[in-house]
Amino acid sequence: MDEYFVDTKALKEICPRLKVGDRVFLSGTVYTARDAAHKRIFDYIGRGENPPFEIKDSVIYYAGPTPTPAGLAIGSCGPTTSARMDKYTPALLDMGLSATIGKGERSEEVKKAIIKNKSVYLCAIGGAGAIACRHITKCEVIAFEDLGCESVKKLTFDKFPLIVGIDSAGNSIFKE
Repeated sequence: MDEYFVDTKALKEICPRLKVGDRVFLSGTVYTARDAAHKRIFDYIGRGENPPFEIKDSVIYYAGPTPTPAGLAIGSCGPTTSARMDKYTPALLDMGLSATIGKGERSEEVKKAIIKNKSVYLCAIGGAGAIACRHITKCEVIAFEDLGCESVKKLTFDKFPLIVGIDSAGNSIFKE
């Protein structure tokens, strides 16, 4: 297994080189979105409106950070279960989304969309949100502030530690 230090701007072009189990230390802009935010994003799209951030070449982290303590950019920021967003993910990947970040297994439909779009699914370590937040240098709410921790946030990652859970060939870390 290899290690990659990658900026989000270059992620899409290196996705085909990443293999299941590779370690990725991701830096750059990442957006948070969970269930309620995904529903609203798709309401925008359904009305022919632009979503709150450019989907193409972006990365979505399935997380709902806790309130920010003094001296940090963000509170605890661990992943949530990715399968809850599976009904939205294939369409986002078709729109050019580079990758998703979360925890847990993905559906067969998501796996097929990852292969089709030469994307990846990156896994963050569950239960380590307090440690993960040390790799986030900036946090800004950009949409749906009324959703609280589930609002869409624009984060800046600095060598955020991840593992390739599903690679662009469809290999999955969740297979026995």
